[in-house]
Amino acid sequence: MTNLVLRVLVAAGMLLHMSAFAAAEYKIVTASSRGTYIKIGQDLAQFAAPAADVKLEVLPSAGSAENVRRLRYDAGVKLALVQSDVYQAFLDIAAGGNAEARDMIRPLRVVMPLYNEEIYFIVRADSELNYIHDIKNARISAGESGSGTALTSATLYRLMFGEPMPQANASFASNEQALIKLVTDKTVDVVAVVAGQPAKLLVDMKPESRKLIKLLKFDRDHPSSAAVLKTYFPSDVLARNYPNLLATDIAGLAVKAFLVTYDFRLKETEGHLRNLTRSLCQNFATLQEKGHPKWREVQMALPNLGRGWFYYPPSAQEIRACMAGPAKAALPVPSKPAKECPQQEQILGLCKPG
Repeated sequence: MTNLVLRVLVAAGMLLHMSAFAAAEYKIVTASSRGTYIKIGQDLAQFAAPAADVKLEVLPSAGSAENVRRLRYDAGVKLALVQSDVYQAFLDIAAGGNAEARDMIRPLRVVMPLYNEEIYFIVRADSELNYIHDIKNARISAGESGSGTALTSATLYRLMFGEPMPQANASFASNEQALIKLVTDKTVDVVAVVAGQPAKLLVDMKPESRKLIKLLKFDRDHPSSAAVLKTYFPSDVLARNYPNLLATDIAGLAVKAFLVTYDFRLKETEGHLRNLTRSLCQNFATLQEKGHPKWREVQMALPNLGRGWFYYPPSAQEIRACMAGPAKAALPVPSKPAKECPQQEQILGLCKPG
């Protein structure tokens, strides 16, 4: 009996020892399976997570707005990729008195800024539209409902024209569904796509696609551009990335992508995320060499963030230790009077029109 008890205790001890060193199983939410975000997530899972003793599951999603919700509320989701304008929209809406937005965004933290993600507006090849500022009153497929693309489309439209996108002209579908409508039944005039170049959706297009579609250009000298460039960034869409679609580079727009987490305080979770950030830094050269080309645009640094944005302290400490980049605390967002349900909040699912 004594020997049996000893064997049981030894076996139990071995199991406890093994469980203590078992890899943490975390999830990262990205975007479409044909977008850039999911490849960035896969790169993190392949080149950074193993050395941090993390098994990182990469999940597709509708995009940034959904990612904010899932990071906040879904079990196991520890990381998300989020567009800067979507994150800022949640902050602005929260500052305006929306309690749901405040509860969602307040505990989220930035791990690090990543890269600029291009914004494409696609029309039929024979369309009279040539520039992004030509889309006023066009029938626009703005992206999937609840996605970062939809929020970007609505924000850009408002900045350019000083008014919301007309509800009667706006539709919300996946990129693939929208492109089919664009070139077949022609119930859509413009398809909005947000994806870092080279975007798989456009890379996979055949040479015959030039006869069907074209990309709209961004005119940096147009009167509407000044307002747009306060939120977004100029970015050239390169012909070498899309040889089947473009003959020359064209001027475009981009939005910043961020790696985001929750303000986790549990020591075990904090430790794994700290290790993951350290591994990301240590394997940064590998990510740039073997990962998606967008990694070559990423800088291992902690630039100042906007008002209401905060870095995750454990990750920030690791990045400082690795690259000696300073991180400065952001100021709190001042409270503003509550407002009704405009288009941005509808897209983010924070309210419904009356």
